[in-house]
Amino acid sequence: MLIVKKFGGTSVANKERILNVAKRCIEEYKKGNEVVVVLSAMGKKTDELIAQARDINPNPQKRELDMLLTVGEQTSVALMAMAIDSLGVPAVSLNAFQVAMHTTSAYGNARLKRIDTERIRNELDAKRIVIVTGFQGIDKQDNYATLGRGGSDTTAVALAAALKADSCEIYTDVDGVYTADPRFVKNARKLNEITYDEMLDLASLGAGVLHNRSVEMAKKYGVQLVVRSSLNMSEGTVVKEETRMEEMLVSGVAGDKNTARISVIGLQDNPGVTFKLFQHLANHNINVDIILQSVAREGTKDVSFTVAEDVVEDALEVIKRHKNTSLACDYIEVETAVAKVSVVGAGMMSNPGVAAKMFEALYDIGVTIKMIATSEIRITVLIDEAYTEQAIKAVHDKFMLGEA
Repeated sequence: MLIVKKFGGTSVANKERILNVAKRCIEEYKKGNEVVVVLSAMGKKTDELIAQARDINPNPQKRELDMLLTVGEQTSVALMAMAIDSLGVPAVSLNAFQVAMHTTSAYGNARLKRIDTERIRNELDAKRIVIVTGFQGIDKQDNYATLGRGGSDTTAVALAAALKADSCEIYTDVDGVYTADPRFVKNARKLNEITYDEMLDLASLGAGVLHNRSVEMAKKYGVQLVVRSSLNMSEGTVVKEETRMEEMLVSGVAGDKNTARISVIGLQDNPGVTFKLFQHLANHNINVDIILQSVAREGTKDVSFTVAEDVVEDALEVIKRHKNTSLACDYIEVETAVAKVSVVGAGMMSNPGVAAKMFEALYDIGVTIKMIATSEIRITVLIDEAYTEQAIKAVHDKFMLGEA
């Protein structure tokens, strides 16, 4: 069997944890399996590198920032290879060039295009454990390009798909996917299994367990994921196409504080103006989530939408650049002290009243809803950031998701 194992930053944060991961990989290897390991940077290394960069230049070029950030993962894989070797098992570390992992040139948020597997297969044939840098690739100019926060998950799934691995295990500091973040909701319950679609929505909405693009890729290529803890031997949560949990109305509640609302006020109510607004944003790789458009009045309308807080300045720059031409408007408002709270569940498709129940939970604690977005399996509301944890707990309790 060929097993891909991905370990997050907390799993390799120090010498003891690196050796713990090394032993787990060796255990798999000694069962006769081929083992490919994907690693994130150690602990808070990425944050430290970003802080160093901004100390030198408050607004560093994205290409140069990616060049710097790849150091974190390269450190992790080299140390892991040394650790495994010290325990008597052959291992080799490979970076994005050595694999090679081909990406787009969207520095800081690149997408994987393809992975050359020949080098990895040669190393596996030589009976080595192969340790690969997560989070990074190379573009057509041979520049490093990173995949965005959590991108090591996507690297692992992409490798599993390319190598046709039998299993892809994502190790983190929690022992699976929970009905809510157990740091805030003490009675949150671990799920034994969850569908790709439910996990994709939870990941996109701030659950933090898996990178949303990794789930998207796993669904596309049929890679069965297992989310497990690197700190214990728990069975974890299986992410797959179908589950036996149809009786569950809601699978989980998620909150995302990395959110901002931009309102374009007094936008000219002309044909195609809304298209132009979002086309300009898309051209600059700015993802938009919740969208609300007002009824037209006196030839103008208001359009509000949410983006990740860390791209607010980029979004504003794009809109202002076209404010006097294709996006003529009165003014632009920005609100950053907001958060998204969402409920997700495949059972919502066939059960009415889920939205009313969620809104009741927020009403009970006096939280005002600013915006609403829905799909077949999720409902998302925008609220004041200060109430995020309180709202998550209230909604979690309203749907009785906790452990008995």
